[in-house]
Amino acid sequence: MTVRILIAEDQQLVRQGLVALLAVDDVTIVGEAEDGRGAIEMACALKPDVVLMDLSMPVLDGVEATRRIKQQVPQVKVLVLTIANCERRVAEAMAAGADGYALKKLGHGELMAAIAAVCAGKAYLGPGLSEALVREHMDEAELGGGGSLTARELQVLRLIAGGLKNREIADQLGIAIKTVETHRTKIMQKLDLHNSAELAAYAIRRGLIE
Repeated sequence: MTVRILIAEDQQLVRQGLVALLAVDDVTIVGEAEDGRGAIEMACALKPDVVLMDLSMPVLDGVEATRRIKQQVPQVKVLVLTIANCERRVAEAMAAGADGYALKKLGHGELMAAIAAVCAGKAYLGPGLSEALVREHMDEAELGGGGSLTARELQVLRLIAGGLKNREIADQLGIAIKTVETHRTKIMQKLDLHNSAELAAYAIRRGLIE
């Protein structure tokens, strides 16, 4: 049985490496997306068996792209590939509906095992990341500073820390500017922070941005 795969990765060299790694008889690469929005559109149009999803992409990041893909074409499996051992980021992707995760440095055999696992409906938890920490972050409600942040507030916080303005955040997440402003206000209230610089410093301390 041939597995149809969509690669969502903004770096061309990495995409080419994945294509070469997957050059086997039972795999067909049906498309390559360079950003999160393109990944969503191609997943909906092509309905691959598996999307190999990078977490850090332009336009829409991998977490939001995963969430929208699973909402619109839930039968499509999403395998998150990450370069760094960041359990919190992986936990957000899993909470968004990802079917598994693995580090990008894995070899051909491990990658094929991961693909086979998610195709079989199993959650693939790859080596190199702490499963216990991933699950802890998924279950974690308290982020410190006197409040808890929702998944959407975490996304907004990360984008603020990345230097994006309200309009840019609204465009990236597909929400209204007023909604971004509301999220910003709630984040600052929950964390008892007062400006973008303090939010960025907090995000760095908590490992919310790479």
